[in-house]
Amino acid sequence: MDKDGWQGFLELCLAAKDKQILSELFVLLLTAEEKASLESRYHIIKSLLEQKKSQRQIAEDFNVSIATITRGSNELKRISPALREFLINKFLG
Repeated sequence: MDKDGWQGFLELCLAAKDKQILSELFVLLLTAEEKASLESRYHIIKSLLEQKKSQRQIAEDFNVSIATITRGSNELKRISPALREFLINKFLG
């Protein structure tokens, strides 16, 4: 992955302080499939953090494989405490 490109992308996202501009930027940069994938990952991570459903139920709810849910769960184990706190505040706040 091109670190300069990734950092440039992150800076561009941060500079788009308006939700509409950010949405338009993502429409420009992402395919419909990429946006759907991000939406799915968002819902998976949120559901895993809520801890109200089993991984199997989450997989059924979002029509993804149990392996996808397991990967999301494993990634949540690797994140920094700061990111975990941020996510919990945003999702469960």
